[in-house]
Amino acid sequence: MTADSTTQAAKEIDTRGLNCPLPILKAKKALSEMASGDLLRVVSTDPGSMRDFQAFAKQTGNDLVLQESRGEEFIHTLKRR
Repeated sequence: MTADSTTQAAKEIDTRGLNCPLPILKAKKALSEMASGDLLRVVSTDPGSMRDFQAFAKQTGNDLVLQESRGEEFIHTLKRR
């Protein structure tokens, strides 16, 4: 998945320093408060979050529209179903 500068998230949550399952739980809570079609950006430092968010998107039906690795940070952008 590649970066798209037009991807504007409605909400961003910072989960740096947190390990699984906390980034997923925080994302789940944030998504529940958002409208369908809104984008959520999650910033994480947990390397396992790359596969965790892939599984989360599959299980919940939310679209994982972008995943990026920037040094020690991992950015996940989800589209609320």
